[in-house]
Amino acid sequence: MKKWLGILFAALLVFGLAACGSSDEKSKGDGKETTLVVGASNTPHAVILEQAKPILKKKGINLKIEKFTDYVLPNKALDGKDLDANYFQHIPYLEKQIKEFGYDFVNAGGIHIEPMGIYSKKYKSLDDLPDGAKILMSNSVADHGRILTLFEEKGLIKLKDGVNKDEATIKDIAKNPKKLKFDYEYDPAFLTTAFNNGEGDAVVINSNFAIDVGMNPKKDSIAIEGDDSPYVNVIAVRKGDENKKSIKTLVEVLHSKEIQDFIKKEWKGSVVPVSGK
Repeated sequence: MKKWLGILFAALLVFGLAACGSSDEKSKGDGKETTLVVGASNTPHAVILEQAKPILKKKGINLKIEKFTDYVLPNKALDGKDLDANYFQHIPYLEKQIKEFGYDFVNAGGIHIEPMGIYSKKYKSLDDLPDGAKILMSNSVADHGRILTLFEEKGLIKLKDGVNKDEATIKDIAKNPKKLKFDYEYDPAFLTTAFNNGEGDAVVINSNFAIDVGMNPKKDSIAIEGDDSPYVNVIAVRKGDENKKSIKTLVEVLHSKEIQDFIKKEWKGSVVPVSGK
């Protein structure tokens, strides 16, 4: 009898441990609460996620936001399963990271666009830039095509015919009448500091970094991308996770009128919401 009681006790103990084991779901009333960990840049990504937190809470999702200040670690953390998703990068950058590092990631949904801006403490317009002007820009190659396309649209350079503009590099410049000098050795996060220090004749800055230091891309830039930019910032997840209910709910909430209206009101065109991929 003692032997059978011992076996029964052991079985109940194992069952109890299994029931109390680690999980991203906890009982919440009659339903369950799912914890979702999302990595994000400080601004505007983390700010937008904070706004979505209470909405997600009502839907049974406890959102935890891990903030990052660079473009490398959020994908490493997602790949290492320290995050359930990240929200900081646009589609071309995501595709380049997948190609370069073999990440098995997918785009779960596009949320907003941050128009790229050109800034200058010395000149009030691109037309005022002198011959040989020094242009400071990101060392992220994924941004180069975007930046060069902006300069081409503004009539300052001409790219080679047939080049894929998303992947264009300095070597793809066919015409450069003003002989602009593009210096692409700067970490994206340092460009606002370079601008405030008066370095270069013009500085190309991602809107998230500009907003993060209190700049207004629409007012402070001397040129900026249009709202139809293809560089949509997305929720990235490991392949297969895009079908999880929690991820689908996250994207649905970020596409909601409440969140889109918040983005429009908060940044007045410096950040533009989108409702699709």
